[in-house]
Amino acid sequence: MKWHPPGYGGGRSDVAQVKQAGWLEQGVLAVSVEDHRLTWPERELVRQLGEKLFGKRTTREDHRHE
Repeated sequence: MKWHPPGYGGGRSDVAQVKQAGWLEQGVLAVSVEDHRLTWPERELVRQLGEKLFGKRTTREDHRHE
C-alpha cells in the first residue's frame, strides 16, 4: 500500500477548477488577458490592472532584441 501526503500523487486538478476554487474560497482571480469569453473592454481592464500591479508584460519581440 502506498501513502501520499495531501497534494501529492493521484490525479491533477483541472486548471479551470483550480481558478474557480481560488475565486470562491479565497477571492483570488486568475484571468487571462486573452480569454475569449471576455469582451474587448473587459480584456483591456484586465490588461490595465495587470500593468498597474505588476508592470508591462514582455513580448516575444522584446526578447528578440536583447
